[in-house]
Amino acid sequence: MGAKSDVVIYHNPSCGTSRNTLALLREKGLEPQVVEYLKTGWTREQLQDLLTRMKASAHDILRVRGTKAEELGLTDPQASDEALIAAMILEPALVNRPIVSTPKGAALCRPAEIALTLI
Repeated sequence: MGAKSDVVIYHNPSCGTSRNTLALLREKGLEPQVVEYLKTGWTREQLQDLLTRMKASAHDILRVRGTKAEELGLTDPQASDEALIAAMILEPALVNRPIVSTPKGAALCRPAEIALTLI
């Protein structure tokens, strides 16, 4: 490990948990590839790949606090993954953070210590 491309963090620099996770990875001697997803946005393929690697549904990574998730009807358990992913592509802030991806898998790292299970 340790190669820059081995570890990716989907990061929001204004989020404390995201900053803590990045600091934790660096404390462990890793220099992750940092993707500021609020700037770069998401692709359908990216989200589907991460969800597959996380063994998760789009509901599992939906950020509700501080977003329009409720008013868009995305918190409804009947909302499809397709609908959530489409909304996440249009509004990247709907994805909770930080997500860390390594050769061992991917996870939503809330709390930051979850990242340790991936290295």
